[in-house]
Amino acid sequence: MSSSPSTTRRIRRSYESGHVPKLLALVDESRDCDKAVYYAARRASRLKSILVLLRVIEPPHPETDWLLVSNIVRAQAQDEAQKLLEQHAKQAHGIADVRIETFVREGDPAEQIFELIREDDDVALLVLAAGSTEKGPGRLVSDLARTAGTYPVPVVIVPAHLTDSELVALS
Repeated sequence: MSSSPSTTRRIRRSYESGHVPKLLALVDESRDCDKAVYYAARRASRLKSILVLLRVIEPPHPETDWLLVSNIVRAQAQDEAQKLLEQHAKQAHGIADVRIETFVREGDPAEQIFELIREDDDVALLVLAAGSTEKGPGRLVSDLARTAGTYPVPVVIVPAHLTDSELVALS
């Protein structure tokens, strides 16, 4: 992760009067992501929280210099991200009666997660999916595992091998 969290930490306001705690879940195309959304939706419902779904897209490649091409690539990525968020929001509503906020950000996923948490004092928990491949948990989870101690909120990593009934028992 190229940027590090500020040494000055603000107290989260999630449970203060007039605030509602939020559970932030990162959304991607992996099947493992379904497990994280399932857990986060059930947990948010139980805590009477808001589920925040974040999709981070990559900026257009530097070789896409032409403004028009870059704008087209960005618009396509935004459209695909919105469709993915809608799909996961629908899944979350099918799991639990929970309020949902969605965001699309562009850039490095770890940096964008931290930025969203920094901007919203109501984010109380970050939920990520652990990868189910032999390669390990995935780059993002590995990066966050090294820096999780500096995050201003707890990080929950949902193992992909857990069944729905196991997730129900945990959430």
